[in-house]
Amino acid sequence: MRKHKPKPRVLAPDPRYSDTLVTRFVNNLMWEGKKSVAFGIFYDALDLVKSRTNEDELQVWKKALNNVMPQVEVRS
Repeated sequence: MRKHKPKPRVLAPDPRYSDTLVTRFVNNLMWEGKKSVAFGIFYDALDLVKSRTNEDELQVWKKALNNVMPQVEVRS
């Protein structure tokens, strides 16, 4: 058994929106530890959304994220 329970790691918010959900998404998007490349891809995509929809890009992304998340947990 362990002597001490490990401390939970604090997730730093992203630099542009100061949102930890964005950081979690980018961490899942990241390949081979290239976080700056993943942030660049994510921010470019949000800039594209803003130019095409003329809406708040972060709110559009959060709405899309809520649309794909399961609403009810399925247990067997």
